[in-house]
Amino acid sequence: MTELLPCFEVEPATPPDGTVLWLHGLGASGHDFEDVVPLLRRPATRFVFPHAPQRAVTVNMGLIMPAWYDIRDLGGRAEDARGIADSARRIEALVERERERGVPPGRLVLAGFSQGGAMALHVGHRYPGRLLGILALSAYELLPATHAAEAAAANATTPVLLCHGTRDPVVPLTAGRAARDAFASPGRDVRWREYPMEHQMCLPEIDSIREWLAERFASLASADAG
Repeated sequence: MTELLPCFEVEPATPPDGTVLWLHGLGASGHDFEDVVPLLRRPATRFVFPHAPQRAVTVNMGLIMPAWYDIRDLGGRAEDARGIADSARRIEALVERERERGVPPGRLVLAGFSQGGAMALHVGHRYPGRLLGILALSAYELLPATHAAEAAAANATTPVLLCHGTRDPVVPLTAGRAARDAFASPGRDVRWREYPMEHQMCLPEIDSIREWLAERFASLASADAG
């Protein structure tokens, strides 16, 4: 049994209409995006922000810090497949916990920033149950050579929103665009937004996320009414 990661959570006052499971970036914590929650105006939605495991990160002189996987070089030539798989299992365990708490995968958005966004894309693409959506901010694709072989049919058409800064010095814009292209396929709503910013978030980006989340959850309301 996979041990559950500790999480910071924002719980609605009423039974949740769904969950946004949001993964932070390298060296941060689950509290990194808690200030964004009020700006998204989703008072009926549960937000779950896990804290990544502590790992040694090669490019940061081997220092131990919150990380979803090791980064061995800045060119992505030696990816930490074992660390990625370990975190994927931990994230999937949190998705399953939401199911046990009454929120099935079809009512869950998997989101993340930078390293967390890369994990959101990786897990969302491979998860065997259909998700409500995948949100990747300032992110990139992990293990692209396994993209086709490990794809889950359940999420072949799951909507994806990718946002990126045009002046990002950490994750190049080209890496974000490559992820966009990798996930674009017939029948899938893949949206791409660029903003004049660095490796960060901005208010226009938050506006786009809020509108996209509203659209995703509205699709549930329409399905329930039907």
